[in-house]
Amino acid sequence: MPPSQGTAHPLRLLGIYAALVALMFGLIFFTGDKQHTPKLGIDLQGGTRVTLTPRTPDGGKPSQDSLKQAQNIIEQRVNGLGVAGSEVVIEGDNLVITVPGEDGAQAKTLATTAKMYFRPVLQSAPAQAGKQAQQPQQTQPQQPSATATPTPTETAPATSEAPAPTTTGEAPQNRVFPQQAPTTPSAPPSTPAQPGQQLTAQEIAAAKAARQSTDQTAQLQAMATLDCSKPDPLQGNDDPNLPLVTCGTDGTTVYLLDKSVMDGQEIKDASGVLQQGQWVVSLQFKSSGTDQWGNLTNKYVGKQIAFTLDSRVVSAPVIKEGGQFSGSTAISGPGINSKTSKELANTLKYGSLPLSFGTSEAETVSATLGMSSLHAGLIAGAIGLVAVLLYCLLYYRMLGFLAGFSLLAAGVAVYALIVLLGRWIGFTLDLAGIAGLIIGIGMTADSFVVFFERIKDQMREGRSFRSAVPRGWQRAQRTNLSGKTVSLIASAVLYWLAAGQVKGFAFTLGVTTVLDVIVLYLVTAPLMMLVSRSPFWAKPSVNGLGAIAELAQERKATAGVLVKEA
Repeated sequence: MPPSQGTAHPLRLLGIYAALVALMFGLIFFTGDKQHTPKLGIDLQGGTRVTLTPRTPDGGKPSQDSLKQAQNIIEQRVNGLGVAGSEVVIEGDNLVITVPGEDGAQAKTLATTAKMYFRPVLQSAPAQAGKQAQQPQQTQPQQPSATATPTPTETAPATSEAPAPTTTGEAPQNRVFPQQAPTTPSAPPSTPAQPGQQLTAQEIAAAKAARQSTDQTAQLQAMATLDCSKPDPLQGNDDPNLPLVTCGTDGTTVYLLDKSVMDGQEIKDASGVLQQGQWVVSLQFKSSGTDQWGNLTNKYVGKQIAFTLDSRVVSAPVIKEGGQFSGSTAISGPGINSKTSKELANTLKYGSLPLSFGTSEAETVSATLGMSSLHAGLIAGAIGLVAVLLYCLLYYRMLGFLAGFSLLAAGVAVYALIVLLGRWIGFTLDLAGIAGLIIGIGMTADSFVVFFERIKDQMREGRSFRSAVPRGWQRAQRTNLSGKTVSLIASAVLYWLAAGQVKGFAFTLGVTTVLDVIVLYLVTAPLMMLVSRSPFWAKPSVNGLGAIAELAQERKATAGVLVKEA
């Protein structure tokens, strides 16, 4: 029987694996944030807790159904950012988000209500202008101010002295976002109400009366008196059918906006992508939204359209030209980077929260298990792996070194992959995940045992070591693939049904199972093919298969005697 396909060029296969490992470590050391170690979970490094206090329009207590719905949406946002080991729980009338690490900004962005509206800009002025905002250029209510000072979140119309905005993107005829468009949407300067501080219906109603009036004099007064550094009572509670006086997310500009001309619910999908060397939030509209956005760009050519997220202006670009619309557009600018683009896209993708929330200051949570538990777990795993290697050396002699080399190759690849997953999807390693890694790598030894035993079976039939290896691989790979498939299915089901740290266990077990198959085909089998061609490794004293060879010789001799007697 000829060797199995894929093992005829063992050096080539080993080179492919070495190139993959080198590529992963190249990505670790020469790209990203240069972090060379895995991110740890809450139980190992502690975390940050943020308490979310619901703010209902009538000032009353929220229903449990709305809290559970908000919890589910926030959990989806957590999953959308990656396997980060975050927790979202209901405590009384509040939601509590706990994320690994000391940065609570991510937890606060998860609580964004994500009510987005598209509102034409009527006027704008610097927030620091104070009374100067009472004297803007007198323009018709439906026209944007041609003398408004441009800020990082907007581009002045063509009559301004500011340079004309440039356009890029998939649909240039509808591209409305200049290169200097938004500021970072995930870190507004003002914080909402403090935990436990519940806004009353009177406060919300007073804010609406002052900032959503249809009277032009009241609008100018609201622009003059609005303080962008204070908590916003209208956060997520503004009426889209009325004008709105509000601030930009950077807190430097006050806007007078017309009523909403399009709802953010028309957004079908959102993603943070890299376009022409610049990070943007790519928006895909529903079929109805595609028509609305196309009509909007035709109607407001040369005017500003503000994107408001939870009553704050994220971006106020100028529509350069209308025309046929392809169904997608993008938010771009210096405030959008790889992190903020994904956070904003994740917030928009999973829909609006049924409640508006005020967030507390971030609180540090100490590790419940600590680094001592991590060290104990790693020591236990090392002891187990050493025991497996000793068993292989005693039972399979020098072949045990091949098993050890394959385990080392698998461990190096797993380490690099965990570091990269921490960067790319926010994966954090907790004790349950470490247990999954140790079990997954340990299961790699099963592949060796099956392979070596199939070689023994072939040698019992009288074949040489050189001939037994490819034939043993032919039969061993079927058994190994069946076992790994079952393990991978079990990991996927466990990950789908489980929650919390059990998810981390299932995830790492599934990752190591896939890597086990790769190591089996690119490292273990090629190594065995190489040594089978070596006279040194063919010696029974080296490969530990002398007793099997002697048994095969005795069987041959016995069979020959029986033939002669017959």
